[in-house]
Amino acid sequence: MTDSAAISSEPDALFDVPPEARRPRVRVVLLTGPSGSGKSALVRRLGLPAVMLDDFYLDGDHPGLPRRFGIVDWDDAGSWDQDGALEALRTLATTGRAELPVYDIPTNRRTGTTVLDTAGAPLVVAEGVFAAELVAACRAEGFLADAICLRRPRLVTFWFRFLRDVAEARKPLPTLMRRGWALLRAEPAMVGRWAAQGCRPTTPVQAERDIRALARVTPPENVIGS
Repeated sequence: MTDSAAISSEPDALFDVPPEARRPRVRVVLLTGPSGSGKSALVRRLGLPAVMLDDFYLDGDHPGLPRRFGIVDWDDAGSWDQDGALEALRTLATTGRAELPVYDIPTNRRTGTTVLDTAGAPLVVAEGVFAAELVAACRAEGFLADAICLRRPRLVTFWFRFLRDVAEARKPLPTLMRRGWALLRAEPAMVGRWAAQGCRPTTPVQAERDIRALARVTPPENVIGS
């Protein structure tokens, strides 16, 4: 049996569809890094369509959530809806439009949804501490443009994270301090793990240059599989 015959024998197969029709409209840049490393600030500077992967956190009363410091461990990927995040990126890549959750971190729950329309942009930036969890799947499905881990001095990251968390009243001050020091100590191992998952560590300045260059390249249908 030929390959085409095998494909067409499956009821859900996309047979009789030319290859170019299955190419993604948009490619995805996955952007990770320690909390406070400058991911959100970089996304704002870029001005590209963006998915905040933190919005895929599970509600705080979801059964079986990991715990640490007397609260849910929001730095554990078990607190996050990986399948939902991947499906949203897949939908964006193939249609250019997707419905996304809106998450309120102080109350630990989703508060609604929003629709992201890429409006013809060649790239979407998906940023969050769990972005590396999606590298293998996005690459296998052909819509990964790049996978980047932001890295800068640990004390700088600690300070900016602390200022942000206090300003947004994310958690009680003692909890923020305990979590902050734990993340400071764990940061080298975290960066190493993300690199092993396929993200390349770089500075925010270099990452911005690289992503802007990607946004200027040939449209995605001409670079699939690169």
